[in-house]
Parts: sequence; structure tokens; C-alpha cells
Amino acid sequence: MKTRTLGSSGVEVSEVGFGVWTLATGWWGEYTDDEAVALLRHARDRGITFYDTADTYGEGRGESLLQKAFGKDDDVVIGTKFGYDIYSPWERKGHVERPHDWTPAFVKYALEQSLRRLGRDQIDFYQLHNPRMDALQDDTLWEYLDGLLQAGTVRSIGVALGPAIGWRDEGVWVANNRPVHAMQVIHNLLEQQPGREFIANATANGVSIVARVPHSSGMLEGRYTTETVFAENDHRRHRTKGWLVDGVQKVEAVRFLETPERTLGQSAMQWLLHEPAVATVLPNIYDVAQIDEFAATSETPPVTDEEFARVEALWETGFDIEPYAGDDATVLLGELARG
Repeated sequence: MKTRTLGSSGVEVSEVGFGVWTLATGWWGEYTDDEAVALLRHARDRGITFYDTADTYGEGRGESLLQKAFGKDDDVVIGTKFGYDIYSPWERKGHVERPHDWTPAFVKYALEQSLRRLGRDQIDFYQLHNPRMDALQDDTLWEYLDGLLQAGTVRSIGVALGPAIGWRDEGVWVANNRPVHAMQVIHNLLEQQPGREFIANATANGVSIVARVPHSSGMLEGRYTTETVFAENDHRRHRTKGWLVDGVQKVEAVRFLETPERTLGQSAMQWLLHEPAVATVLPNIYDVAQIDEFAATSETPPVTDEEFARVEALWETGFDIEPYAGDDATVLLGELARG
């Protein structure tokens, strides 16, 4: 497994990381603690050293799982996030966002709780979780974060953005105006905006990109068909039929990236790693087979300049497909599955 560095921080991360949200949140299936720990340890055995979580994932469960899996293993690099108040009473209503608290007093408390759950004295990569402009432009907050860096309590600072809630404007502004080491964003070859803009601004300022959802919610693993049905607790049941049909067509347009030496899923990650600004890629991981495939990406042939240019040309033409316009184009896949 090759490594890259988060900006100027000196923090080295494996080119392929593990986003713990799949194990801790219940949106990608249910895992017992033993099942989750076994997957995390298998990933470590395959060379994955970077693990990304947040205090909100399972109300701290993601951090606790990492402590159970790795303890104080110095070779494991951990990123976590802060900003949402998970400690005050709050009633979840659908996908309504819980309140943020960016005061230094709250950040101090949240950091202490994360360190306790992780069983560590230091956090390698500490990220503002879906911040808006008020947090990004709060000098008091950033002075406090700089103090954490100087004290060695955190090794690098970043922002985890969007989509939709705190996203394009925030990403461009923070890359140009704050000393962040990295930005975690959604970016993949089917969903290139605003990621392309983020990469341009990050590159100009020595900021790294942590790319999540590299397979466009599984689409670029190349296993979906227009008849795919997702499980009851799978968040993709809330997507539309149009998303599925259009996505399958686009995947066929980029099948040329798949070679005997590189699966389509590996190719999608190598496409991201073609950008020097991309430090690590966080695929959604559900099982051992995916770990084995994705962790081997570093060993596969990189995407060539010619292949990268072909994808660029396809992006400019909308992948040369006719958008799906069937009567059920906007019907949720979960509704279709129920008949």
C-alpha cells in the first residue's frame, strides 16, 4: 500500500482508507461490534492504515469501534470530525440536521470525548463536520484549533463538506483563506462538480483532498443493472429510478478503464489518485471481498494521461447518454421494489 501526505502536516495516510460510516451508522446494513472489528482488522492486514470516522457516527460508536479494533496502534492513522452537538437532547425528525456548536468550550469538550472513545492521546486528522461560513470565518474558533496543533493534541486540521449542506462556496473559501491541511469531499468520475473546483483551489494552496464516495454510491463498482433492488435498510432505496438507469449507462461508457490488471472499482480509485492533490480515497466498504479488491488498488497500473483525457471528454459531453425519461424516472427505488 502506497501512502501520501495530508498537505504540509507530515501525516501520512494510505492511498486507500476506510470510512467507518458503513459499519457504525446503520445506513449500509447492520453490523455487530465483533463483525465490525473483524472487518477493520482485516483491512489493516491488507495494508489500509487510514480510518475515517466522526463523533456523530452511531453517536460515538464509530470511534469506539476503532478503539476496540486497534487500541493505541501507532501505525493506524485516524481522522474524526466535530461540530455537531450530540450531547444535548435532540429529537431526530427524518434527515433534519442536528445543531452545530463551534464555541471553543464545546469543541474542547467534544475533543475530550472523542479521545476517550478512541483510547488515544492525539487525533491525527481533526475535521470540522459540514461547517457553514459562520464557522469558517470565526477567528476565535481557528485560533483555538491552531492552539490544538501547537500543543500536539491534533496533528492536522481539515473540513468535511457536504453535499448540499455546506458545500461549494464553503470549500472554495476555506481552501483559499484558512490553513487547512485537507478537505474531505465527495468526488468521483460520475460526479465531478464541485470536486473539480475544489481540486483546483486545493492544489493552488497546498491543500490535500480526501475523496469519499469514489464509486458514486456503488455505481462504479460495475455490478448494478437497471433492475437492481436494494435492501430495506440501504440508503440507495431513496434514490430515483432515473439515477439508477442513467448511472448504469454512464458506467458502460467508462468500461474501457477496466483491464485484466485492474477492476472497474480499482480504476475509479486510480482515476482519483491521478490527481496529485488527492491524498487518499475512502470507498464504501461492506465486506471482506471489497476490502481485498480495494486495498489492492495501489498495486494496480495507474490511470494513464490518455485514459484520464478520455474520461474528461466524456464528462464534457454528458457521457454521451440520453437521460432516462420514463414514467417512473422520479419514483424512488424503494417504491418500485414494493411494487
